[in-house]
Amino acid sequence: MKNTLALSLLLAAALAQTPARAQAPKWPAITQQAKPWTRWWWEGSAVNQQDLTRLMTQYQQAGLGGLEITTIYGVKGAESQFIDFLSPKWVDMLAYTLSEAQRLGLGIDVAQASGWPFGGPWVSPDDACKYVTYRTYEVPGGGQLAEPVRYLQKPMMRAVGPPLDVKTMQQPVARNPDLQLHAFDQVRFEKPLPLQTLMAYSAKGQAVDLTGKVGADGKLSWTAPAGSGWTLYALFQGWHGKQVERAGPGGEGDVIDHLSKTATDNYLRHFDQAFKGRDLKAVRAFFNDSYEVDDAQGEANWTPQLLTEFQRRRGYDLRQHLPALLGKAPDDEQNRRVLSDYRETVSELLLENYTRTWRDWARTHDALIRNQAHGSPANILDLYAVTDIPETEGEDLLRIKFASSAAHVTGKPLTSAETATWENDHFLSSLSDVKKAVDRMLLGGVNHIFYHGTNYSPQAAAWPGWLFYAAVHFNPNNSFWPDFGQLNRYAAHCQSFLQAGQPAHDVLLYLPTYDSFARPNKQPAPADVDRAKLLLQHYDGIDHGFKGLPVAQTGEELLRRGYGFDFISDRQVQQLKGRGAALQTGGTSYRTIVVPAARLVPLATLAQLVQLARGGATVVFQGGLPTDVNGLGNLDARRAAFQKLLGQIKLGAASNGVQKAAVGKGTVLVGADVEPLLAAAGVRRETMVDTGLEFIRRRHAQGHYYFVTNWSGKAVDGWVPLHTAAKAVALYNPLTEKLGMAGLRPGAQGTPEVYLQLAPGESCILETNEAPVSAPAYAYLRPAGAAQPLAGPWSVRFVAGGPTLPAPAETRALTSWTAFSDAARAFSGTAAYTTTFAAPAGAAPDGWLLDLGRVAQSARVQLNGQDLGTLIGPTYQMFIPREQLKASNTLTVLVSNGMANRIIDLDKRGVEYRHFYNVNLAAKLKENRDDKGLFTAARWEPRESGLLGPVTLTPTTARAEKLQ
Repeated sequence: MKNTLALSLLLAAALAQTPARAQAPKWPAITQQAKPWTRWWWEGSAVNQQDLTRLMTQYQQAGLGGLEITTIYGVKGAESQFIDFLSPKWVDMLAYTLSEAQRLGLGIDVAQASGWPFGGPWVSPDDACKYVTYRTYEVPGGGQLAEPVRYLQKPMMRAVGPPLDVKTMQQPVARNPDLQLHAFDQVRFEKPLPLQTLMAYSAKGQAVDLTGKVGADGKLSWTAPAGSGWTLYALFQGWHGKQVERAGPGGEGDVIDHLSKTATDNYLRHFDQAFKGRDLKAVRAFFNDSYEVDDAQGEANWTPQLLTEFQRRRGYDLRQHLPALLGKAPDDEQNRRVLSDYRETVSELLLENYTRTWRDWARTHDALIRNQAHGSPANILDLYAVTDIPETEGEDLLRIKFASSAAHVTGKPLTSAETATWENDHFLSSLSDVKKAVDRMLLGGVNHIFYHGTNYSPQAAAWPGWLFYAAVHFNPNNSFWPDFGQLNRYAAHCQSFLQAGQPAHDVLLYLPTYDSFARPNKQPAPADVDRAKLLLQHYDGIDHGFKGLPVAQTGEELLRRGYGFDFISDRQVQQLKGRGAALQTGGTSYRTIVVPAARLVPLATLAQLVQLARGGATVVFQGGLPTDVNGLGNLDARRAAFQKLLGQIKLGAASNGVQKAAVGKGTVLVGADVEPLLAAAGVRRETMVDTGLEFIRRRHAQGHYYFVTNWSGKAVDGWVPLHTAAKAVALYNPLTEKLGMAGLRPGAQGTPEVYLQLAPGESCILETNEAPVSAPAYAYLRPAGAAQPLAGPWSVRFVAGGPTLPAPAETRALTSWTAFSDAARAFSGTAAYTTTFAAPAGAAPDGWLLDLGRVAQSARVQLNGQDLGTLIGPTYQMFIPREQLKASNTLTVLVSNGMANRIIDLDKRGVEYRHFYNVNLAAKLKENRDDKGLFTAARWEPRESGLLGPVTLTPTTARAEKLQ
């Protein structure tokens, strides 16, 4: 376990630089870091030492590498066991957990809030998140303002639990009783808001600061000059009222002002006090589970120092342009430029005053930070870049790549992911479903999986135990648990390669942040909506913030056409170094950078791109050169310098849709379509994607690692081109652990071709080597005859699960065990299917392919008392060498189904297992909600379960593929 930050970073860096093996292929050692980890919910922190040890032992035995402790809401009936977050007893339990984790070889991360975002009862009103609102007033020439300059905040209250009358509540919210019961989400009290500024604007463009002329009673002592009328804009600072979501006991309270360094420092100081005198250095990382300081009332979009910070950073006084900030200036371009500057300022404050401040604090505790930056009103590439372990979630590859891109560009060895969140509705996800979710993350550049998630559940809790509202339930109570270790071993094998070497993408894709910053949010009806609610944009991958901009289409096309790429921000562009034609970052190198039809580009960014081209790089502008600078400050001078730079790019006539300009030693390319542009830049795509395969590639000292998946729905059996130099390719199957030297032959255009056999849902690792490798060949399977059925009869014995073990059964026709009896309909667990059979007639050349047909949902296979392996799907096949078959054979298939059927039985009988505070228990789909809005399976029919077949044996050769 990493006990200090320095050791953490050194170990990670050493891992990333591990040289390739020049000898025969061999599986890398499975380390704690290579294994998948899981989010570990402590509901109500109602934990005890005996159950902590019992559960951690089970997790370790199932192949998990570590746990992230996240304290959340409690369980009804367990109130006497609740432990307040960060209380001395809570820290005692954390210390005990760290000690046991070290004994068991498990890593531990800790979420730095009880729920999310950062906040709690120790957050004062001064440090709580803020918003800005405004009022306008009209004053005629020579007149005075009759009404007071005042804004009374409207009371509002949102709660997951029973609502209260906000007028009778105590302030702040954390002082109120029964916080677990009410589960407040947002609360605003009725009270006057402090004035931030009052500005007067004339029709002639004059601006006058009247803030100092407003008395304590709100009366304005000012007479407008004679002539035309004046419009007054008053900005007021409000208390956003956002509460910590899903908080556990002792963690309920206001969310911090993330834009304030003082608020962040004060928040973290509370942890210093709670940890004082304790040895907690075994905590590897502190974690932030989402930004999410937004709701129906708008984003938290203000901090007391914003006007001062804006002037310092943007070079002009925002108070002179309040109409433009709110989209009311007659010049729409000015509206957009001021809005862009405001958003840029907020982005910088969130980067410096929260993310960087938090990271620096963690280092004082010899710890890292893991951060989910998505959802922030900021350039999240920059937030991820200062994070030790960037973390993402979701299924969209472009969204996933925001976190991994920042890690790749800045040299972070790990990208983590909250994996399989809401993968399906409760109790329906199979291990095959989770494998698909894992593969998606790995393809997006993630190499540190965190399942979402695992509940601490005491041994005394009745089945299904303690649950979380949005999870696959990776718990020992889940009936897939006996086979869960197979998925974990698969993930560990994949990550042992994907944590080694360096990223090997060719393309940097510029993120046009300022085109997004300058784009106003759509204004909902009514038209007089408070425009201050529309100031910020919620950045969460491409769909939130960049949807409709050309970068979205370009990113999708690069994925579809087989180009490896990473996003890059303006700040990161400034760190690029030219190494001849290559672009060097802190983490790796790239062949080119693509600017996808960006209209507004900062002067510094364009200057850096031109400078890189002068040094020998190829810079690609898709859709034309940028047309203008961003923002309003010092606009004329920046525009003039911008145009001068553009004047250095002398484009020639188009060839194949591409215009070319020589700039110094390098080249600038301009065209409409990205693929001919990349071809002109000498970037080649991986054409394996044309067969339905997906991949990600990393570089090692003597070649490349490829992670390749086949989720096309069709088997792949043939030669696949690799667009990299290779004289040898080792092939690894991370699920079956089969390995060997792949069939390799020269292909078109001098590229090698490797022979792959991938069933639907199957994956492999390829390790290319630029030097020959002498080692045993990979044994490809070929049918050598017709499939022969194993007709049974089958004896079925239920061996583990509940609510009761059904009676044994005999069957010749393989059908769902739910047809056996009422007890079997309600059963979730494991059944052993056993049959005896004579060795098939005729000698198989090398062995037999056992195909179980359909399985619901996972299976462990035994032949003649020997374990052959575990199959988690979606294909259920395994090769049996001929020497393992006898004249008479006994085949046992232990099949585990999911939790659904037992849950259906509970819901149909009205047995209550949903007894949780806060969210209790949400359904993903509307059709699975009861009349109280809670999850129910009462309308479901039992899911198919067991060995469904048909089961066959096919004579098979297992030999090397000859070069052709």
